[in-house]
Amino acid sequence: MHSHEPVSLTRDVEAAVVPVGTKVTLLKGETAYITQSLGGYTVVVNGNMFRLDARDADALGIQVEQAPRNASATPRAREALEQEVWTQLKQCYDPEIPVNVVDLGLIYDCALTPVGADGSYKAEVKMTLTAPGCGMGPTLAADVQNRLLGLEEIDEANVELVWDPPWNQGMMTEAAKLQLGLL
Repeated sequence: MHSHEPVSLTRDVEAAVVPVGTKVTLLKGETAYITQSLGGYTVVVNGNMFRLDARDADALGIQVEQAPRNASATPRAREALEQEVWTQLKQCYDPEIPVNVVDLGLIYDCALTPVGADGSYKAEVKMTLTAPGCGMGPTLAADVQNRLLGLEEIDEANVELVWDPPWNQGMMTEAAKLQLGLL
């Protein structure tokens, strides 16, 4: 949904100011323009850019389907879980660049460690940002952490922001470079 049509907020909603990451409350009735709807929503209100969590789609008048939890809860094989972890990481987007954090090359490492006999794991992620001063870092790290904690087998998720090696455009996938017109 890329509507540059105005939408009226249906309720007060917490948002993060882009790019500084400061938390603010956007008020019910304010007019928002959705500029990006990947892994959450980037909106413009009164000329300022904000990031809303995907779970707050209803405040923009968007209906969201809730995925049913797996009732049978048979633990996945570790390989399948690792694949799903990367699938979830690909749902996290930089608020200013319409490319996911994996294809941008921002995820340096993701390790799963068993934490119990019941098939539960701890996820350790090392990620960076496109710029060290980006105030959206904590917001993006929290998005990554929440995506991982949303998986049944992940009981704990730690996301560490690292700056070594510094990110550069060469770390992006070919698809990301193509999408951003860099090829």
